Amino acid sequence: MRRITTDPRPDWQRKVEEHGLTWAAGEQPYWNESAFYEFTAKEVDALEAATNELEAMTLKAAQHIIDNKLYSRMGIPQVAVPLIENSWEAEPPALYGRFDLAYDGVNPPKLLEYNADTPTSLLEAAVIQWYWLQDRFPKRDQFNSIHERLVALWKELAEYLPNRRIDLCSMDDAEDGMTVTYLQDTAQQAGLDAAIFPIDEIGWDGANFVGPEANPLGAVFKLYPWEWMVQEEFGQHLSMAPTVWIEPAWKMLLSNKGLLPVLWQLFPRHPLLLEASFDGPGLMMAWVKKPLLGREGANITMHQPGKDLETPGDYGAEGFIYQHMAPMKTFDGRYPVIGSWVIGHEEGNAAAGMGIRESDTPIITNTSSFVPHLFD
Repeated sequence: MRRITTDPRPDWQRKVEEHGLTWAAGEQPYWNESAFYEFTAKEVDALEAATNELEAMTLKAAQHIIDNKLYSRMGIPQVAVPLIENSWEAEPPALYGRFDLAYDGVNPPKLLEYNADTPTSLLEAAVIQWYWLQDRFPKRDQFNSIHERLVALWKELAEYLPNRRIDLCSMDDAEDGMTVTYLQDTAQQAGLDAAIFPIDEIGWDGANFVGPEANPLGAVFKLYPWEWMVQEEFGQHLSMAPTVWIEPAWKMLLSNKGLLPVLWQLFPRHPLLLEASFDGPGLMMAWVKKPLLGREGANITMHQPGKDLETPGDYGAEGFIYQHMAPMKTFDGRYPVIGSWVIGHEEGNAAAGMGIRESDTPIITNTSSFVPHLFD
């Protein structure tokens, strides 16, 4: 694994915008193709195997949380518990997730967290870096079958979606909006009827959740956190309506940072895990304090002897966990975090590709850059 500097394509901004990445440029460019990460096939195999193993481990952790009623420990409100347990038993459709990993090309990848409910940076990983590869290095390869796997999974899920239709919703935000627009495209390529609209246009007619035209919603992909949904005014109706929600409510167990200490309890000293605790840093000399329900690197405290780094934010009301600080390596003064994507939950075959975000600090935030990759 190495970071290689290179010349961007002369018209790179136009090209990425043509494929939907409208927030790529700016004072601090989000998309950075003045460098790329190069991997060996052996390193990619290690990342793929680690991702599949972590997927299996997190599903076991979800069952453990349910069996041992660890909801309050994870800051999950009681109103969400029936939704979680019913969806876990019913096994409704689930689409994707993103493991964030620390990796240096030498030691095993280490799980930093799992974005299992509302992961973004999907378009960049699935499409934008693929077209970069075709333009710059058409004879090289990339760990990236995300697009094909999404289309194939939508085809499999079609029988579970009323009238073979999926409505996709998000907040009125450029990144979220483009993510659901891209997912709409993959669903339509799979032969589904698909539409998008802002999530605040979902209503309740007394018996069903309805869309902007007051039509009952049979199946909805919502790029909107479950922990927010259950607190909304309409949250009381979530268990009453027949709507199929993607992602399902049980994903609340995996998108919660409380998953990390549960995994450490179940798989102590596992080479893919970092020590984690609900109860404080204990004997950890270098640690990271994370809110149970934080996002985009907000409200993080990173402690090393004689040095603390903190990020602001509005999260943490539900509580925090402590995780041993990953031994992150810098490349040209940058800290990379690998977002390893899973599509579906087929045992041993969920890993589908990766994207890389990097920053000049070990904490990845919403201003961190996306950098493409390739391998031989």
